[in-house]
Amino acid sequence: MLKDKKAVIFDLDGTLVDSMWMWKQIDIEFLNRYNIEIPDDLQRAIEGMSFSETAGYFKERFEIPEDVETIKSIWNEMAYLKYKNEVPLKEGVLSFLQMLKKNGIKTGIATSNSRHLVQTVVESLGVEEYFDAIHTSCEVAKGKPAPDIYLYVADKLEVAPEHCLVFEDIPQGIMAGKNAGMQVCAVQDEFSRDIEEEKRSLADYFIESYLEIAG
Repeated sequence: MLKDKKAVIFDLDGTLVDSMWMWKQIDIEFLNRYNIEIPDDLQRAIEGMSFSETAGYFKERFEIPEDVETIKSIWNEMAYLKYKNEVPLKEGVLSFLQMLKKNGIKTGIATSNSRHLVQTVVESLGVEEYFDAIHTSCEVAKGKPAPDIYLYVADKLEVAPEHCLVFEDIPQGIMAGKNAGMQVCAVQDEFSRDIEEEKRSLADYFIESYLEIAG
C-alpha cells in the first residue's frame, strides 16, 4: 500500500477521528430549532460538501432565515465542546502516524470540516505535530467528489498525486481521491457500514482498523 508513496493524506471525520455520530446529532438538534424533522436522505445529500457548501444547502433546502456565515458559526459552537472533549482518534491512528513520521512520509489532512474545528480536535488529541499540512474544502473551489482539496494538499506537501495515498470513509471522498489521480484506502466506520460494499468497490484498499497497517 505504501510502496512508492511519499505522502499520506487523510480525511478527518470518520477517517482519522470517530465523529460521524456527532454530526448527525448536530443536524437533528439544529433543524429542531426550526421545528424541522431531519429527512432520511440528508446525510447522503450533503456527503462530501465543504462546510460552506453544506451551510448553503441547509439554508436553501430548509429555508433557514440566518445567513450562511451565521449557520456555520452556530455549528462551530455546537460542535466545539464535543470535538474538544468527546471525539477520539480511530483505533491504531496514532501508531500509524508515528510509523509514517519515522519513515519520512509526509502527511496531510484534507477535510470538509471547518478550520476552527479541525484545529480544535487535532490539538485536543495531541496529534497536530504529525501533520505537515492541514487544509479544508472551503479553501478550494469545490468540495468532494471534486479532486480540488486533495490536489491542493498534495501541492502544499510538494508531492505529485501519483505518490500520494488517501484515507477516506465515504464514497464522495473516495472519488475525490481517485479523481485527483491518487490511490485510496477506504476506512471502516460504523456510520457508513450500510454502504461498505460501495466503498470497497470504489477504493484500491480497505481496512477495518489502522492496526492492520501500523506495524
